[in-house]
Amino acid sequence: MLEGCTKIFALGLLLGTILTLLYKKFFCKPQEPINSISEDELSSGSESEELISEDSDMQIEIVDETIEARKNPVIVIALGGNALLQKGDKGTIEDQRKNAKVACKQIVKLIQRGFSVHIVHGNGPQAGAVFLQNVNSKETIPSNPLDVVVSETQGLIGYIIQQELQNELDKQGIKRHVATIVTRMEVSADDTAFETPTKPIGKFYTEEEAKELEKDGYCMKEDAGRGWRITTFSPQPLRILEIPVIESLIKDGNVITISCGGGGIPVVNKDGEIKGIEGVIDKDRAGCLLATQVNADLFMILTDVEQCYLDWGKETKRSLDSMTVEEAEQYLEEGHFAVGSMYPKVQSASRFTKKTKRTAIITSLDNALEAIDGNTGTRILN
Repeated sequence: MLEGCTKIFALGLLLGTILTLLYKKFFCKPQEPINSISEDELSSGSESEELISEDSDMQIEIVDETIEARKNPVIVIALGGNALLQKGDKGTIEDQRKNAKVACKQIVKLIQRGFSVHIVHGNGPQAGAVFLQNVNSKETIPSNPLDVVVSETQGLIGYIIQQELQNELDKQGIKRHVATIVTRMEVSADDTAFETPTKPIGKFYTEEEAKELEKDGYCMKEDAGRGWRITTFSPQPLRILEIPVIESLIKDGNVITISCGGGGIPVVNKDGEIKGIEGVIDKDRAGCLLATQVNADLFMILTDVEQCYLDWGKETKRSLDSMTVEEAEQYLEEGHFAVGSMYPKVQSASRFTKKTKRTAIITSLDNALEAIDGNTGTRILN
């Protein structure tokens, strides 16, 4: 009896082993290794990204002459921080969400036209608000330097735009993803811009309020007839440290990137180590650098006016439908555009066109499509 049970048990083990081998042979697929991107692969094609500043002018080199697998024409949009905080807003998150919804509806219209859209945003109002929050609470909570403030606003604004844009894409049935990239921007510690504050941040003040803030040590300047604002240093952007990551997402073709927020977090290379430095980089100059490096088909600066004007604020003011690079440079030299306002926009747009031989457009957010169709806006032509 025992001998018979032993034989049956041995036969069962044999059958089990045979069945296991057959299952593995015919039903189990070998596990594929997880794909990974090496540092060398991310850096591929980006050897020429290093830039040099000469007389405060960016020397821009195109990183990628022909972006492989590009499915749609690429537009880099420089979106003003004022697009999320309008004049008269209290500055709440709900104010910014409401304005972001409007902005994202316009951006999605561009995507529906077949464009691959990539966004750079300003942070003037938000950086000023966070800066003042830091100052006003410094007795109880240590305040942060401006480079950290910029990183905070990159997360804040990026989150709002990313969420509202993804919501609008989903509503329209567009299968795209949105990614916000915390972006560092290398500048030179020797930039002469650190000698004179030119970049306005924060809310607008009356002249009386500005005088009171000056007593507390703030540098206050009048901003293109709109009021007075706190002003800080604005160095020239030289190199986007996260450019390999941004390039790889653009090449993917299914991702809308939000990068270089607030012009990028200003950093310097000190003895081979990257360190933050206080300042706020102009987002239009950062947008120009990004658009040039990724070889964008179009660079758009979306602001709060429909066109550029000569003799702004005078009875003789006149709008510009277009201007060549040479004309733009002439108007800049003649002082037609305010330093903290339209000057960097025209300068950045003309630099993009001069380097790439492609068109740049300056217009308001709600006129973006009309401007692309040539019905409004100011076009900078080669």
